[in-house]
Amino acid sequence: MKQDNLFPPIIVIDEIHRFNKAQQAKLLPFVERGDITLVGATTENPSFEIIGPLLSRTRVLILNQLTIKELKKIISRAEKYLKVKLNEKAISFLLESSNGDARVSLNVLEIAANLTKGKVLKVPNIEEALQRRQLTFDKQGEEYYNVISAFIKSMRSGDVDAALYYLARMVAAGQDPLYIARRMVIFASEDIGMAQPTALVVANDVFRACETIGYPECQENLAIGTVYLATAKKDRSA
Repeated sequence: MKQDNLFPPIIVIDEIHRFNKAQQAKLLPFVERGDITLVGATTENPSFEIIGPLLSRTRVLILNQLTIKELKKIISRAEKYLKVKLNEKAISFLLESSNGDARVSLNVLEIAANLTKGKVLKVPNIEEALQRRQLTFDKQGEEYYNVISAFIKSMRSGDVDAALYYLARMVAAGQDPLYIARRMVIFASEDIGMAQPTALVVANDVFRACETIGYPECQENLAIGTVYLATAKKDRSA
């Protein structure tokens, strides 16, 4: 048996969703015969972006956001490498702002270290590196949860103005739009449910729009979805 048959080449395609249908189809016979081992990476939903025949012959592995514990380990290593130290409040603020993305944590920490003369980094240093105002998150991180909770409760009570206000605070502070949209999808099922089943469709469309468009334009999608969910009939029986 030939060595090539024992070890088929591994083909790694980053952002495979950028391949159009015809280009993806060209890979299909090689994958089907086992001539290659295909590894495709994508930040998009494979169900939407990868053709069915290719998707059915592959295994989808989901890489979830890093946990707070995992991020703390990464930040701790970066502190030693950069020879700086974050105080406790700065660590909490950086963790919340990173939204589970180690690259964000490391990039912000490196910028903050370069901008700061001292060896101890505080919340203002992280804010300066983030280049955004601190509206959603307070120094203890408590406001982070208070605002998203107030956003949900405002939609639950049908207070459109309040819901838009809390949405605006999160958007202005740079909160990840997918985090907001994810909570809206949950809200559509938990709080609206069978009273208005189309709410789940709308919430999913908002999430998809945020995935595709991103800031700043997707703030309009979030606002429309917020108004729709806040004014919808509510039913928590399910």
